[in-house]
Amino acid sequence: MHVSYKLIKGPAPVRRYFGSFSGEPHAFLLESAQGHSRRGRFSFFGVLPFAVLRCQNGRTTLKKGNREEEIKDSVGGFLRSCLEEYVLAEDERLAYPFLCGAAGFVGYDFGFSFENIRRRKKPPTGVPDVLFGLYDGAAVFDRLKNEMLVFSSGFPEHGRSRKKRARRRLEEMLAALEASGPDGRVLRQEPFLPGPSDWRSDFTKKGYLAAVRKAKGHIAAGDIYQINLSQRFTGRTSLEDWQLYERLVRAFPVSFGAFFRGDDFSIISASPEQFLSYDGRTVTTRPMKGTRPRTGDRRKDGRNRRELWESAKEKAELLMVVDLERNDLGRVCDYGTVRLRQKRTIEAYRTVFQATSEIEGRLGPSCDRWDLLRACFPGGSITGCPKIRAMELIEELEPVARGIYTGSLGYMSFHETLQFSILIRTLLKQKERVSFHVGGGIVADSDPRKEYEETLVKARVLFEALTGKQEL
Repeated sequence: MHVSYKLIKGPAPVRRYFGSFSGEPHAFLLESAQGHSRRGRFSFFGVLPFAVLRCQNGRTTLKKGNREEEIKDSVGGFLRSCLEEYVLAEDERLAYPFLCGAAGFVGYDFGFSFENIRRRKKPPTGVPDVLFGLYDGAAVFDRLKNEMLVFSSGFPEHGRSRKKRARRRLEEMLAALEASGPDGRVLRQEPFLPGPSDWRSDFTKKGYLAAVRKAKGHIAAGDIYQINLSQRFTGRTSLEDWQLYERLVRAFPVSFGAFFRGDDFSIISASPEQFLSYDGRTVTTRPMKGTRPRTGDRRKDGRNRRELWESAKEKAELLMVVDLERNDLGRVCDYGTVRLRQKRTIEAYRTVFQATSEIEGRLGPSCDRWDLLRACFPGGSITGCPKIRAMELIEELEPVARGIYTGSLGYMSFHETLQFSILIRTLLKQKERVSFHVGGGIVADSDPRKEYEETLVKARVLFEALTGKQEL
């Protein structure tokens, strides 16, 4: 065994530890703030990757230390070669879903290259289409056992050099954790609460309603059955990136909270939606479709939940997405293994109710994790049916590129596992500038005004994190 690790028993407040590292370039945190027994048991964080893969403006580069070089291979081809070169042996895997590997994101617009769809809009300045760090170790928090594992693989070295590096890196990680302490970094900055004039959408209300009506026209013409339309809000804040994340996950605890620090931007996410999970054999996806607000009033909440459960429109919408996702999984899974694991159910979050289902399949022996990601990306719940035509129409109807929004963030480990969330309920922070999208699914009987109001319901938790209020 070449790896080094230390198990620390007792409470391990992941957010407090990670706060001291959140300013490091390419630091990442994948956190469960909800504690679901299957989906939210583990949280992970890593810093100081030994290499960074980036694709921006059609140019793919690899950075090691201060050296950056352009690579001729595709993003998928290069990731495949890394996942083949760096593999933990069976006795090094320790029964955790992630110990080391590639962690990062794929922006929504990168999906156009998978299906040869023409891109019409430029992505946000300074934000890559794809960015993955290659991490030789991580801190892993197990909520069920109430313990923390600090792990070091020794990669990218091999043989004896790997074992030596693993020991050295573990010592460095433990020293850094001890210096940071479980209290983490305390932020005392007073929040700047921007007024309504500081926030704007790229859609006017009138413009969004018109886009919904155009979408319904395409549905009536038979071009599509369903489409997801979003609007983007932009504003400014003096809140620090990590402070924003803490406010967001306190306001909206979920199983897929994520913080990712880029070179000059941060992704701050409280996503409730699992895109893909793979345990080395079985693939799972959990599409969400259908939202109703939670108010804190027991009677109103009960009424809203029943309305969502009984809505024929919302049932049909989720069913269409389930069929689409089953088809996507069928492209890479063994024949006859794709099945509906969990029928439609309602999940309760602090500000909303969400309808969701769960689908699973067994990845075919001739397919790998990049094949899986490519076959399913972007998720059908945030595009529409059929997916390719819906994506083309999204390009026409939405005024700006989505960038990271409805892309995916997560990991591909060095021991055959994978997990990605869909980047919804997500802030993109670039210095003092903040932007986020909110959207909803449009079908034949959609009411444009109600669809617009649904986007504002989804925006409530993001406005609360930014301003302390649920609406402007």
